[in-house]
Amino acid sequence: MEIGTYGKIRYVTLANGSVRAKARFRGFDGVVRDIGRTGATATKAERALKSAINQELRTPSGGDITARSRFREVAKLWLAWQERRVESGERASGTLDNYRSMLNNHVLPAFGELRLSEVTVPRLDRFFPALQAKSSAAHARTARSVVGGILRYAARHGAITTNPIRDIEPIAGGTMRKARALTPDERREWLSQLELDPKAVAKDLPDLTRFMLATGVRIGEALALYWEDVDLDAARVSIKYTVVRVRGAGLRRKKPKTDAGVRTLPLPSWAVEMLRRRYAMAKAENRSGASPVFPDSLGGLRDPSNTRRALREARGSDGFAWVTSHVFRKTAGTVMDEAKLSARQIADHLGHAKPSMTQDVYMGRGTVSAENAAALEDLL
Repeated sequence: MEIGTYGKIRYVTLANGSVRAKARFRGFDGVVRDIGRTGATATKAERALKSAINQELRTPSGGDITARSRFREVAKLWLAWQERRVESGERASGTLDNYRSMLNNHVLPAFGELRLSEVTVPRLDRFFPALQAKSSAAHARTARSVVGGILRYAARHGAITTNPIRDIEPIAGGTMRKARALTPDERREWLSQLELDPKAVAKDLPDLTRFMLATGVRIGEALALYWEDVDLDAARVSIKYTVVRVRGAGLRRKKPKTDAGVRTLPLPSWAVEMLRRRYAMAKAENRSGASPVFPDSLGGLRDPSNTRRALREARGSDGFAWVTSHVFRKTAGTVMDEAKLSARQIADHLGHAKPSMTQDVYMGRGTVSAENAAALEDLL
C-alpha cells in the first residue's frame, strides 16, 4: 500500500439498519491504520469514511497545504513568498523573473496537476535529464532550484515529511567558462574599434567601457551611477545601487544583494578626465545631480540587457566575439592582481563576497585604497 492511500472499502450492516464502512489506510508516517464510519446508507457511509481518511491525511499543523495539495497551488504560494522577499530586498527582482519563467515554461507543465505526494524521486529523476537534453544544464539546475524551493516550502508547512529533491543526483555538465581578461593590446584595439563604430559611439559604449575598466564595476552598477555619487575633486565614485527591471514597474535603482556591493572606489586620472568631460556636457544639458552618468537617449536609466545587446553587436563575430561586459570587470581585477594587491583589497574594490574567514576577521573591510587607482592608472 503506497503512502497516502487506502485499501478496499468493506461494508457491514448494523442491527439498526445503518451501514458501517471500513478500510485500512497508510498515513504519511508510513503506519497502516484501520478506520470506519457509519451512515444511513452504504453511499453515505462511504462518503463519511473518505472524508475521515482525508482528514487523517491532513498535516499535523492543520494548515491549508497538505500532501494532497496540487503542486500548482503550492507553487503559487511559494512565488508570492518570493515576491515579498523581493519587496523587502532579500531577493533580486531578476531572480524572481527567472523563477517565474522557469515555472511557467517547464516546471508547471510537468508537475502542476500532481499532488505533492505524487512528486516522487523517480518522476524528478526523469524530468531533469529530459530538460537538460532539451535545453541546457544551466536550465536544468535552475529548474531544480525552483522545484526544490517549492518542496522545501511545503515541508516547512508540514505538508510533506521529506523533500525528494535531496535524493536527486547533482546535474553535471555545462560548466561555465572562465571569464577572460583583455590584454593591453586588446584593450587599445577594443576601444579603437568602438570609436570607429558610429553605432557604438551613438550608444555611448566607448566611455562606458572606459569606466568599467577603470572601476571593475558590474554593468548594472555602472548604469545606476548618478552624478551625485561622483566626487571628481577627490577622484572617487560611490557605488550604492544597481539597475534592475522590475516587473510592472520598469527600470529601478536597487540596493546591491550584499553589503559588500556598497563601496567607494578611487579613480585613475584618465577616468577622472573622462568624467569631467561628461560632467561638463551633462551640466550644459541640465542633467547634473540626480541623473545618470550613462543615461539612455532620453536622459533616464539605461537598460542593462539592451546595453549588453549593444556590446554584442559592437564586438562583431571575429576577434572580440568572446567579449562581454564581465570581461571588463575581469580585466580590472587581473590588473590589480598583477600589481600585487592583496585578495582583500581586490575583493573590496570589486564588491565580491568574503575571500575567507581569516581575511574577514583579521583584515579591514571596505577601505578606499589609493593603490587600486594607481594600479589601474596605466590600464589604457
